[in-house]
Amino acid sequence: MSRPQSTPLGAGATARRAARDSLSGAAARRVPRPAPLRQAVYEALLDLIVNRTLQPGQHLVEIDLAEHLGVSRQPVREALQRLQTEGWVDLRPAQGAFVHTPTDEEADQLLSVRGVLETHSAQLAAERATAEDVAELERLQREGLRALADEDVEGVVAANAALHAFITGLSGNAVLADMIATVDRRVRWYHAPLALARGHDAWTEHAELIKAIADRDPEAAARIMTRHTEHTRRTYHRPAPGAHPTG
Repeated sequence: MSRPQSTPLGAGATARRAARDSLSGAAARRVPRPAPLRQAVYEALLDLIVNRTLQPGQHLVEIDLAEHLGVSRQPVREALQRLQTEGWVDLRPAQGAFVHTPTDEEADQLLSVRGVLETHSAQLAAERATAEDVAELERLQREGLRALADEDVEGVVAANAALHAFITGLSGNAVLADMIATVDRRVRWYHAPLALARGHDAWTEHAELIKAIADRDPEAAARIMTRHTEHTRRTYHRPAPGAHPTG
């Protein structure tokens, strides 16, 4: 009977040395950690885009943005490149940077995905919500209605986002929450121009949704959220002249 062949004594050491050399080479090419200023400039510019201070199609001049933010042009240039990669900014050869103008197709795709995710979120929330959770939803509802009565666009958008985010949190599904968070900023961007366009209808639907959650009725909560997000999606394509809705 033949014996299994043994590994030469030096082979293991050679393999380990090769692995160490490979890791050392990779470490030498490690991507540097982003500087806090770079991240702060990125966040500041993104907020200006999301809240529509910087309008879709607007030309972004590095020196003007740097002066506005009180920084040098370098972190602004890096932030614009990152924003371009993420679809917030368009870099045009020989023209410069411009805030991206969303197309109807982009909005439709995003709002459709949002509807699927938030429908499941509402269903799970109805299964898990406590009386204290319902009380918080009712408080957020009152905030939204006050902002709507005052025609406070930013207040309506903030209250709407807070209410939806709280429902997402009630779902107890971290993966679902991460996915919704990924699209949240862009949803707010698409919605911001006419926070009042679907106002009363949207908040009436919120009230129905809160009742379904309070009644611990997952099927009704899912049905209402589906209808709510679909109304927003449809209204986006039939807006008041010159703008798009929130919901």
